[in-house]
Amino acid sequence: MEDEENQAELLAEKQVPSSASGYVWHVTDMNRLQRFLCFGSEGGTYSIKEQKLGFEHAEALVRLIEEGRGCEVVQEIKTFSQEGRAAKQEPLLFALAICSQCSDAKTKQAAFKAVPEVCCTPTQLFTFVQFKKDLKEGMKCGMWGRALRKAVADWYNGKNGLAVALAVTKYKQRSGWSHKDLLRLSHLKPASEGIAIVTKYITKGWKDVQEAYKDKAISTETEKLLKYLEAVEKVKRTKDELEVTHLIEEYGLVREHLLTNHLKSKEVWKALLKEMSISVLLRNLGKLTANSVLEPRGSEVAIICERLRNEKLLKKGRIHPFNILVALETYKAGHGSRGKLWWRPDEDILEALDASFYKTFKTIEPTGKRFLLAVDVSASMTQKVLGSVLNASTVAAAMCMVVARTEKDSHIVAFSHEMVPCPVTADMTLPQVLVKMYEIPMGTTDCSLPMIWAQKTQTATDVFIVFTDNETFAGNTHPAAALREYREKMGIPAKLIVCGMTSNGFTIADPDDRGML
Repeated sequence: MEDEENQAELLAEKQVPSSASGYVWHVTDMNRLQRFLCFGSEGGTYSIKEQKLGFEHAEALVRLIEEGRGCEVVQEIKTFSQEGRAAKQEPLLFALAICSQCSDAKTKQAAFKAVPEVCCTPTQLFTFVQFKKDLKEGMKCGMWGRALRKAVADWYNGKNGLAVALAVTKYKQRSGWSHKDLLRLSHLKPASEGIAIVTKYITKGWKDVQEAYKDKAISTETEKLLKYLEAVEKVKRTKDELEVTHLIEEYGLVREHLLTNHLKSKEVWKALLKEMSISVLLRNLGKLTANSVLEPRGSEVAIICERLRNEKLLKKGRIHPFNILVALETYKAGHGSRGKLWWRPDEDILEALDASFYKTFKTIEPTGKRFLLAVDVSASMTQKVLGSVLNASTVAAAMCMVVARTEKDSHIVAFSHEMVPCPVTADMTLPQVLVKMYEIPMGTTDCSLPMIWAQKTQTATDVFIVFTDNETFAGNTHPAAALREYREKMGIPAKLIVCGMTSNGFTIADPDDRGML
C-alpha cells in the first residue's frame, strides 16, 4: 500500500499507545462504561493486568458522574440488566454501588430506586451491599443511611409473601451477608402479613411462626405461605425418596432446599427437572446426563430440548448468549473443569443448545449489504473470556455465525500477522465451529489485514466487522488508513465495525470517521 506507516507510529494526533505498543484511539467514557457492563473486569486483556483494568473503568464511571451524567449511567445499568445484555451481574452491581455512594444527590436517588429492578435475586442484593461495604473506605462515605435502609426494605416489601419465602429459603446467605443481617440493619417494617410471617421465620425460626399462627383465623393466601414454609422444614428431616419427590412437586421446592443425600436419587432429579429454570438447567446438564436422568431419546431429553428452544423462557430467564456458549462448550467436553464428573454428551441436547444460542439474540433482520467478517486469531485472543472455558477467538467466531446466518452475502476470514485459512462456514453448527477455531494457528496482531486483503483480492465489501481485542501493533498500515485506501481504490463507501472481545479503553476505529464504529 502507498504511504505506509508503521502501527507503532502515530497516524493522528488523537491516537494513544495501546497495551501492545501500537497506536489506537481512546473510546469515550460512556463507551468504556458500556464495555465494562458487558464484559466486566474478569480476565483483563493479554497485555495488562485485570486489577488495573477494573480500576480504570471505575475512574471512567466516576468522571461521568462528575460531569452530571450520573442518571444516564443508572439508566444504562438498568437497560443492561432488564434486557439481559450482561453475561455476569457483578459489573452492573458494582457500577450501581458506586452510583449509590457518590456525592451527586440525583444520581444517588436514581441508584437506590433502581435496586429492586437490578437486584433480581437475594444473591444480587447481598453482592450489591458487599460492594457498598468495599467502596465505603475508598469513597470516604457512610453506608447504612436512610436511603440504603429504604432500598433494602423496599426490596422485601415489594414482593408478595410467597415470593419472598421462596427467595429467602433458596438463597440464605451470600458474600458474608444473610437475610437476618439485612432485616436488622434496614429496620424493616413489614408491609403485609405475608412479609411479617417471612420476617418472623428468618429472625425467630419456624417453631415461633407455628406457635404464633396455630390458633389464628388465616386467609387462604396465608395458609398457602405457611404450608410452603412447613414443606421447606419437612424436607430437611426426611430421608424418604417418595416424600421428597412429593414435596418438590406439590410445593415447587428447588435443589437448594434439599439435603446432599437427596441429590443422589435419580427420581429426585427428575422431579426437580419439571420446574427447573433455564439458568439452573444450563449449569446442571452434565450432572443430569452423568446421573442417567437424561437418557438418549428419553422423555426428559425431549422436555429439555423443547425448553432450550423456547424463546419466551430464554427471555424471561434473561439468558445471555455467552451463558449458552459456556454451557455448550462445557457439555460438549464431556467433563467439568473441576471435579471428577464425566458424561457422554447427548446429540439432541447439543443441537438444542446450538438453536438456543441464536434464539437469545433479538430478532435480526438482514440488511442486504455485503459483509466481510474478520476474526482475530492472534495469541492475545487465546485469553479466557469472563473467567469461563471459552477464549476470545472462539466467542468471536460464534458472533460471526450470527451475522453470517443473517446476511446471505457474507464472507468469513481469520487473521493474525497474516491472513490465515478460516475453516468456519455459515452452515456449521456451533459445536463444529468451536472445534475448528482451536485448530487455527496463532500469531501477532495486524487489524489492517482484512481491508488490505479485500483490496488485493478485489472483494466488494460494504461492511467490515473485525472481532478483536484491539491490541494491534504488527504490520505497516493503520487499520483506519487501510479502510480509507480501500474506499478510494474500490470506489465503495465501506464501513468498519470493531467488535471488542475484551474490555479496555482502546479502539482501532477512528471516532471522527462516521463510517467507523
